Amino acid sequence: MVARSHTVAFQGVEARPVEVQCAVSPGLPAFSIVGLPDKAVSEARDRVRSALSSMAIALPSKRITINLSPADLPKEGSHFDLPIAVALLSALEIIPPDAAEGAVSLGELSLDGSLVPVVGALPAAMTAAAEDRALLCPKASSAEAAWVDATQVIGAGSLGDVVRHFSGQAPLSAAQPGEVSLAPSARDLRDVKGQERAKRALEIAAAGRHHLIMIGTPGSGKSMLAARLPGILPPLTPAEALETSMIQSLCGLLDEGGISRTRPFREPHHTASMAAIVGGGKGAKPGEISLAHNGVLFMDEFPEFPRTVLETLRQPIETGEVMVARANAHVKYPCRFMLVAAANPCKCGYLTDPARACSRAPVCGEDYLGRISGPLMDRFDLRLEVPPVGFTDLDLPPSGDSSATVAARVEQARAVQAQRFEGTSTRQNADVEGAVLEEIAAPDAEGKELLLKAAERFGLSARAFHRILRVARTIADLDGAPDVKRPHVAEALSFRVSAQAAS
Repeated sequence: MVARSHTVAFQGVEARPVEVQCAVSPGLPAFSIVGLPDKAVSEARDRVRSALSSMAIALPSKRITINLSPADLPKEGSHFDLPIAVALLSALEIIPPDAAEGAVSLGELSLDGSLVPVVGALPAAMTAAAEDRALLCPKASSAEAAWVDATQVIGAGSLGDVVRHFSGQAPLSAAQPGEVSLAPSARDLRDVKGQERAKRALEIAAAGRHHLIMIGTPGSGKSMLAARLPGILPPLTPAEALETSMIQSLCGLLDEGGISRTRPFREPHHTASMAAIVGGGKGAKPGEISLAHNGVLFMDEFPEFPRTVLETLRQPIETGEVMVARANAHVKYPCRFMLVAAANPCKCGYLTDPARACSRAPVCGEDYLGRISGPLMDRFDLRLEVPPVGFTDLDLPPSGDSSATVAARVEQARAVQAQRFEGTSTRQNADVEGAVLEEIAAPDAEGKELLLKAAERFGLSARAFHRILRVARTIADLDGAPDVKRPHVAEALSFRVSAQAAS
């Protein structure tokens, strides 16, 4: 007789179903695991044996064979401990076979039989729902998995709890979804003295998920402005929270008893490798651009990043997904993020500061910003020059709207976009293309005339032309205007051609 249980193996954000088969047959005593297991899976036999011993369950003096099917799918991770134990207990007739086969299980066993939380409970719950099975997981991982309401999630504290649940002695209740509420950020836009144009650019970028680059001297407030961007972004919608948390679950970032509705804000250092930014390494894990999905990727000192890393951003910015191709894995991850970059105008940083003129101008600036290729720079919807702040400006009272006021306008603009794109895969204005863009962002006659003159004067590419229309549509949404007018086009152009003319 072959006993069976079910679990998953992870490939990117997808959890592939795996059947765990257990056969107890006559022969020399042995405990073997087959089906392309890695080292952690192979070591499961010792953890399972010790956990059963702590429950006073002795393994028979027979040959125990565990097969992980399909056998050609690589099995990695310690979450195979629990399904192997469940299949073995079913084979020993300690728990009913139909109960073992009716659930997808995952969890790591301690030597005393307690269950340790594992990564990937949320994608596993999605697969369990698709397979029409319940999910059995460690209690510490159940709050995140319970967000998938299409399946029953059972959280157990130990292997003994699992046995008592399946045997009917002490059934476990279904887990409840947990949500982590982070404390509101104390960083407010009013803390930034001056820089009203930069604040306006942040508002437009947040409203339409537009990519933004800020160029300015050291100390002009670029990083300070970017740090206040999360305070004006709306919370994740339930669908977005599920997408984002799937990636975070695979990386073990959901360790606070649930998922968060706060948008991700990732800020990798400029010494980060390509595998860290784009994804890769052992098992083709997601990188920073995927961890920033539905959120913000802030790259300070943008020209200092390796050229190969910068160039690999071009395709993900356009498509919203990245294919991590390695010799042993081809994995696709979502990465629909908002890129916010900050850079100095030159190597010394004071090219545009008249009080501290750069001695190598203009060659210094051309060489430094030349590290950002033209095609990559063309993908920024908003280009902003951040002027230096004088000491006298620091004594001025706070100016402009607070983050809460700006956040309300941003949320209202996004609500307009959600209603506009309801029933489609498009979510924000930055994603619109083709005939839909021509329909919703077509400017009036005066706006079109202005745009055509600017395109001819500055030699705008077709991509730049369309990005200006998207930004103009977002500005119109912030104004509550149903149509794109000349002032909206003019403001969108000002964030595009001023930096281009300066460079």
